Amino acid sequence: MKFKSALLGKTVVNSEYVDAFSRLLLQNRIVFLLASLIVVLFITAGAKNLFFDTDYRVFFGANNPQLLEFEALQKTYTKVDNINFAFDPIDGTATDSNVLLAIEDLTAKAWELPYSQRVDSISNFQYTEVDGDDLIVRNLYEGGDTLDSDQKKLVELVGSKEPVLAGKLHDPSHRSSGVNVTIRLPGDHSEEVLEVASAARKLAAEIEEKYSVKIHLGGVIMLNHAFQEASMKDLATLVPAMYFVIMIISFVLLRSFAATFAILVVIIPSILVAMGFGGWLGVGLTPPSASAPTIIMTLAVADSIHILVTMLNKMRAGMEKNEALAYSLRVNMKPVFLTSITTALGCLCLNFSDAPPFGDLGNLTAVGVMAAWFFSVTFLPILISFLP
Repeated sequence: MKFKSALLGKTVVNSEYVDAFSRLLLQNRIVFLLASLIVVLFITAGAKNLFFDTDYRVFFGANNPQLLEFEALQKTYTKVDNINFAFDPIDGTATDSNVLLAIEDLTAKAWELPYSQRVDSISNFQYTEVDGDDLIVRNLYEGGDTLDSDQKKLVELVGSKEPVLAGKLHDPSHRSSGVNVTIRLPGDHSEEVLEVASAARKLAAEIEEKYSVKIHLGGVIMLNHAFQEASMKDLATLVPAMYFVIMIISFVLLRSFAATFAILVVIIPSILVAMGFGGWLGVGLTPPSASAPTIIMTLAVADSIHILVTMLNKMRAGMEKNEALAYSLRVNMKPVFLTSITTALGCLCLNFSDAPPFGDLGNLTAVGVMAAWFFSVTFLPILISFLP
């Protein structure tokens, strides 16, 4: 009995604190609202510092043994990336005149790509001929549209037999051919990969239109750029679609436009605070860390639903709005807080991962989850008090 009485006393004290908080919040709602908005705007300003980190090395910790060995190898030799232009003849073979001419033209123009160091293709392959006592080294062919039958046979023979070309830059069956551009990024800014990838796509489109061939882009540069593109595509399509679905489901469950709008108001600042916090810390966005808004949105909706459902049920039972709101906060404050803090702690455990992007995901999500809790017990009640 004593234990039960102690628990009841503790519950009453906690309820008194929550009731006092509710009264203070609703009596000074304008002050709370303005102060919260100022804090949100300040933290969100850090979002301008966010950038997409497209270097695959970011997935390895600073002391990862494989990464250290790889960097030691690059220091011994050189640090290079590449772009590969793979030619698809569409009709015919890779040794048709228009394809050979397209390869020759692209090979010449690829030297102008940003940070280009070397260009290799079947057209500039250094073919060696013997002329008496002289060795003549020249490009395998020049003028792909002016080759006679003997020159074309030589191109086909070298392309299918030469170890440097066959199976690497040229298909031995002449179904395709490639141009490999060696790129050395200086690492001065985060937009280098985007700069090179954009220039490569522009060049490929120009050659495709001019010679009626199909070019597929590959290589380390395009792989790194694909990480950024995939993340941006998800942010532009999947996230808005998820917002829409969640809002529809929330309206169906709550049967209230005002409550559904209130949930949206909780979601948006929670995500903005998390991403702004990441910007102030200098976090580089990667596919894992870019998924933080989705996780934050899920927790923000859960917190808001708990508070709104209890409040709406009491209002439908005849209780006045502010009274129902205070009752909902009294009932849900502790469970919502415990859910949020345990979720945040679990997310922070991702910092023990050897892949830094997952640590970034955990940190952003933890901040966003706690922001969602804060806004669900401050922004949400204030907004509901204004709405009909």
